[in-house]
Amino acid sequence: MKFFLGIDVGTSGVKAVLVDEKGRVKDAATMAHPLATPRPGWAEQNPKDWWKATVGAITQLLRRTRLVPTQVTAIGLSGQMHSSVFLDGNNEIIRPALLWCDGRTTEECREITRTVGEKQLSEWVANPALEGFTLPKVLWLRKHEPAAFARLAKVVLAKDYIRYRLTGTLASEPSDASATLMYDTAHMRWSEPIMRAMGLDLRLLPEVGASTDVLGRISRQAAKATGLAEGTPVAGGGADNACGAVGVGLVSPGEAVASWGTSGTVLTPTSEPQVDPAMRAHTFCHVVPSTWYLMGVVLTAGGAFAWFARELAKELSLKRDGASTKGGVVKHNVEILLNREAERIAPGAEGVTFLPYLQGERTPHRDASARAAFTGLSLVHTRAHMSRAVIEGICFGLRDSVEILRGLTKSIERVLVTGGGAKSAFVRKMQADVYGLPVVRVNREEGPAFGAALLGAVSVGAFPDLATACQRTLRRLEPEPCDPQAHSAYDAPYARFRALYPALKSVSS
Repeated sequence: MKFFLGIDVGTSGVKAVLVDEKGRVKDAATMAHPLATPRPGWAEQNPKDWWKATVGAITQLLRRTRLVPTQVTAIGLSGQMHSSVFLDGNNEIIRPALLWCDGRTTEECREITRTVGEKQLSEWVANPALEGFTLPKVLWLRKHEPAAFARLAKVVLAKDYIRYRLTGTLASEPSDASATLMYDTAHMRWSEPIMRAMGLDLRLLPEVGASTDVLGRISRQAAKATGLAEGTPVAGGGADNACGAVGVGLVSPGEAVASWGTSGTVLTPTSEPQVDPAMRAHTFCHVVPSTWYLMGVVLTAGGAFAWFARELAKELSLKRDGASTKGGVVKHNVEILLNREAERIAPGAEGVTFLPYLQGERTPHRDASARAAFTGLSLVHTRAHMSRAVIEGICFGLRDSVEILRGLTKSIERVLVTGGGAKSAFVRKMQADVYGLPVVRVNREEGPAFGAALLGAVSVGAFPDLATACQRTLRRLEPEPCDPQAHSAYDAPYARFRALYPALKSVSS
């Protein structure tokens, strides 16, 4: 039997999944890697740690499944968007990568906007200049680390660095390239005008191929490191959000997907490159040919919940239940316990509101200096109220994006859910009630890694196209409807949430 390997280079770790020709998951493995925050608002990772985690995940899968290496027929790649890997002329790493959630480039974004203008940005690259994007990071390197910039020969993204380590090929594809602010999203090519305007050489950027094209093959060195067969094809792959959309079967217009990872996103495909006139939402290329998507972003969704659990619910991780295992008793799942606490509280958390802006915010505010807050606390409130407020705050932030995308497309009738927000029935119901739309899961939970595996499968002809691949491997579960009465109950808390950012901006920036 043939298998396809999907690899997703995430912010907290690398996930690898083996999928067979019918879409059944043979096995999956995740290897964590560290995140550095040298200063408030900064976020960096060493790309060598991504490679180490990738090798670890692949070798673990092959060891556990005992597959013959040649049974892995093709590989697809997914990865965190925007994160900048700076390489010298020998393709060696110059410095740690600046991540998608790094907010140090506010001045560089202002420089881009002053130089080019928002109207021209919309026409040239279909997006505003935001701190998370790649171009401002290149300008930051030039201004603040000129010696490092003098060595710069290539700028690549997270999954494309892993491609290089697997195959020796430096290449990208449109879904990731379109999120750099250096790519002409409408015409699907690097933007010479913006590179020229910012004084940068177009040769800094890699060649671009299709997401379902073979853009390299496993090298002898990588085969030795991973156990994969030399010569195995590696597909172009895609940005994590695009691959995540494929992982739930969202390959055509008319629907949206809400995803909870470290960040939270809502995206909906479009048949043409549609740009939000107010530039609140992003416009990127999908991994599906001749398809684009609009996307809104909450910078800390699952990241906000993880922060709350880590800092304000430490004792829950120490609680143990009575279930016995080979190693003794089993730890409670902190997420489940916090969800149970939150479920006991009525919608609106009795006046407690949480802004999840721990690392700034993109949609709709475009403000890297925005900060999180709890408001409305009193002596009667408990951690359960705060737990409820955190989950509601994430849902409200995603509702901002749902409302914007519905206004732009007029076509979203349901929301597919994936990631952390799809696992809990309580959180799924909250999403349906907050969005005012039914939510739908699929029978796979591997997300971007599963989508990447399908890209690999299409690249070697296992399926004629991505739509067929999704049709043959994915099954939708029963829609979970919105309760109109519950939706109305969220109107006042949502209005309170919307009023908080402008009210707090003057004291939190």
